[in-house]
Amino acid sequence: MIQMLKNFFLFVLVFCSCSSTNNDSETNIDTDPTPTTPVNEQSTISSLEYIDEYIIPDQEIGGVPIGGFSGIDYQNGKWYIICDTSTPPIRYYEADITYDKDAFMNVDITKMIEIKDESGSPLTQNIVDPEAIRLDNRTGTILYTSEGPVSNGIDPALFEVSLTGTQIKKFTLPDNFKANTIDDTSGPRNNGTLEGLSLGFEQKGYWISFELPLIEDGPEPTTTDTQSPVRITFINKTSGLAERQFAYELDPVAREPLLGTTFAVNGLVEILEYDTNMFLTLERSFSSGHLDGGNTVKIYKVDATNATNTLSVDSLIEANYVSAKKTLLFDFDTIRNQLTNIDNIEGITFGPKLKDGSRTIVVISDNNFKAFFPQINQLIVLKIIP
Repeated sequence: MIQMLKNFFLFVLVFCSCSSTNNDSETNIDTDPTPTTPVNEQSTISSLEYIDEYIIPDQEIGGVPIGGFSGIDYQNGKWYIICDTSTPPIRYYEADITYDKDAFMNVDITKMIEIKDESGSPLTQNIVDPEAIRLDNRTGTILYTSEGPVSNGIDPALFEVSLTGTQIKKFTLPDNFKANTIDDTSGPRNNGTLEGLSLGFEQKGYWISFELPLIEDGPEPTTTDTQSPVRITFINKTSGLAERQFAYELDPVAREPLLGTTFAVNGLVEILEYDTNMFLTLERSFSSGHLDGGNTVKIYKVDATNATNTLSVDSLIEANYVSAKKTLLFDFDTIRNQLTNIDNIEGITFGPKLKDGSRTIVVISDNNFKAFFPQINQLIVLKIIP
């Protein structure tokens, strides 16, 4: 999604200070590092409460700059962050992140793991474009999605790699997910494919989600309401094949572009299944020309219980189907004045419990390595209210 903005950022004013925040707080850390399955303990989520923000400062590991944080996961007391880059080294990070009921205590990017092919060789330029990451406790392996890049004829993909980064498996995805280099009448949109990834609640597989509709399913969202459904697909981890799929309707773009610019988009950037057929989704809208950066980010609660299985539906335009039901859970605009900025938030994960037993959610932003204008690597922690 990021590369398609390139032609528009000349018009965007610098909007944020990249200073970091690390609030003072009590020495008692509320975070419980006990390994937990992120969703099994609590299937009721009624609201979210803001706790704190942390801006990760610019730094390097082994001479390689950190950044491009497009996905985040927490398992077994450890944090995993994927780097959204198609330029070697293709990588993910391990991190130490602690917080209490009031503030972040510490954020430290501790390790960089290079992702390699099945032979153990480093990946070359433009072979993958990583977006989302999860650790599967059952297999002890890392799952990550790649957007393609479709413009280079590279298919969106779901990969499994070892904890040392070596590829174990590439999953078989539906045929209509493949890059179409023949015409523009069907197939995935460049930079609008597999942004989202979730472990299945019943631990039998993985859910993957598109950021934008397939061309044959509908238009990209605009500021006027359109029928813009994206597909969320379940992949069985044993067979490696797609078993179920449902449609999720995107919101319109939140704001009109300003300052004579025209670029605007809204997409689904991450998903979490927290009970059978129940999800949290992260939608991010961007409009160019806004002094605050132009991002509007929302978390929705989604019920796919009665949604139609669309695996066999060639085109969602004029098709008869039932979409998943979505309900707004949290709008980051409600805490905009408490944040450095609402930046390019793309990742979400369940975090550890607080001492009072409350679960937490952490989101992370992708600073694009400041390729277009000053952006930040931003962490935000929220408390779950059952």
